[in-house]
Amino acid sequence: MAASAGPEIERLIALLSKLPGMGPRSGRRAALALLKRRDQLLVPLAAAMADAAAKVRACAVCGALDTAEICAICSDHSRDGGLICVVEEVGALWAMERGGSFQGRFHVLGGLLSALDGVGPDNLRIAELLQRAGDGTVREVVLALPATVDGQTTAHYLSERLQPTGIVVTSLARGVPVGGELDWLDDGTIAQALRARRPA
Repeated sequence: MAASAGPEIERLIALLSKLPGMGPRSGRRAALALLKRRDQLLVPLAAAMADAAAKVRACAVCGALDTAEICAICSDHSRDGGLICVVEEVGALWAMERGGSFQGRFHVLGGLLSALDGVGPDNLRIAELLQRAGDGTVREVVLALPATVDGQTTAHYLSERLQPTGIVVTSLARGVPVGGELDWLDDGTIAQALRARRPA
């Protein structure tokens, strides 16, 4: 960054560059766009960020983000309290909600088990999940975790820990996406689709 930009602009660029999907170049472009449209973008964004920082917190039950101590999903009595979908992060919860097909409740782990990164069971919200599963109302836990080594390791660990409860533990089906063509799919996706096949 040019020395004439000033420390305030450099700090803005540096912070924007730390966002997912952004780097120094994207950070500079975003900072310039915000500064050019100060009244329409920068000021409202700063106010929204300050408001979010002051009011948004993790739900005491599931770990989702909301402004209330108990989030809107956990407070919704029309949802099936006997069905819990376990996700890695809040973004996955939002993706599930976007589809509108899941009417149970959620549990956000806050990450995945990873020996390489030093993330163990005590670093995640696993104890809270086991406590929820043991309250006598949960009948099924759906593991909606990524199809990665860490995701599968976490799913296996959770399955073992939940087994003594007698609760049904399931995982999301994986395979050919809607509208997907076989010649564009990777070998792992095709293999998983074959293993998860069902009657037509």
